[in-house]
Amino acid sequence: MAVYTQLGAEQLAELIAHFDVGELVMAKGIAEGVSNSNWLIETTGQDGSGARFILTMYEFRIELEDLPYFLSLLDHLAARGCPVPRTIHDRDGALYRMIGEKAVALIEYLPGVSVSEPTAQQARAVGAELARMHLAAADFAGSRANSMDLAEWRRLADACTAQGLTDIDPALAGLVERELPLLAAAWPQDLPRCVIHADLFPDNVLMLGGQVTGMIDFYFACNDLTAYDVAVTHAAWCFDGSGQTFLAEQSRALLAGYESVRPLSAAERAALPVLARGAAMRFAMSRAYDWINTPADALVTRKDPMAFARRLEFYADPANAGIFAAA
Repeated sequence: MAVYTQLGAEQLAELIAHFDVGELVMAKGIAEGVSNSNWLIETTGQDGSGARFILTMYEFRIELEDLPYFLSLLDHLAARGCPVPRTIHDRDGALYRMIGEKAVALIEYLPGVSVSEPTAQQARAVGAELARMHLAAADFAGSRANSMDLAEWRRLADACTAQGLTDIDPALAGLVERELPLLAAAWPQDLPRCVIHADLFPDNVLMLGGQVTGMIDFYFACNDLTAYDVAVTHAAWCFDGSGQTFLAEQSRALLAGYESVRPLSAAERAALPVLARGAAMRFAMSRAYDWINTPADALVTRKDPMAFARRLEFYADPANAGIFAAA
C-alpha cells in the first residue's frame, strides 16, 4: 500500500457516490507498501451508523485484465468463511471503476492490526489460515499465471543491472548471479498446485491477539505450487525484520499450524528448501527494483532488499535444510 496518485475530496466523494455505502466522511492516505495507492475511507454507512472501507487505485505490477481474478477471489474466499475482505460492488454490480486510465476498487475494512514481531502462537494461526485458504480456493473458477516467477526475477535483476545491485550492497550482484541459475535448474514442477496468496507478509495479515481477523492484499495471488506459498509465508514470518535472525520457534509453529489443516506431502516438504530460496530471491529482486526506481516524491516507504538477501543466504546453507524436516 502507498499513495502515488493524489485524489481531491471532490473526486473521492464523487467516486464513493457510485457505491451504496453512504456519503464520504473522511479519506486518509495509507503509506505502507509499494505497489498501489490506498486510502482508508469512512462513510456515513447505509443506515447512518458509519462504515469503513479501503479504496485502492492500481498503479503498477497489476494488469487491468487481472482485476476480476483478484476481486472475485476475495468474494469467493469470504463466502467460504475465510477472514478475507469482500469486494464492494458499485451500484451497477461492477467490481471496480475507472478514474482516467486507472482502476479503483472499494474493499471491505476488517478489524485487527498487523504485528511487527509475530509470536509463535500468531505464526501458528497464520499457518492454519493459509492452509484453510488453499482448501477454500479449490473450487475457484479463475486462473492466473504467477507474474512474479523465475523469469520475472531474472528480468528484474537485469533491469537493476549488476552495478545497481552492487550500489545497494557490494555482495548482492554476486549472490543473484550465483543463485538464479541454481534455482532455475532445481525448481520443482510436479508438486500440487492451487490458488496461492504469494505475498502473505505480517503487514498483509490482521490479528487480534492470537486470532487472524484478516488476510489482505491479494494482488499477487495466482495459481502456482501450493508449497511455494508456504515457503513465501515462512520467509516472511520466521525472521526478524533485518533477515539476520532466524526465529526457530515461529518456524516450527507456522509449519505445524499449516499441517494441522493440510498436511504437506513428502515431496512438498523435500522441496521446501529450494522453494524458500526462490521466495527470498523473489522479494530481494522486487525490493531491489523498487529501491532503485521508486519516485523520490512518492508517499511510500522503500523496503531493504538485503533483508531478503540474508534470508536467501540462510536457506542456501545446507546446514539449515533441517528446519523443514518433519517433526
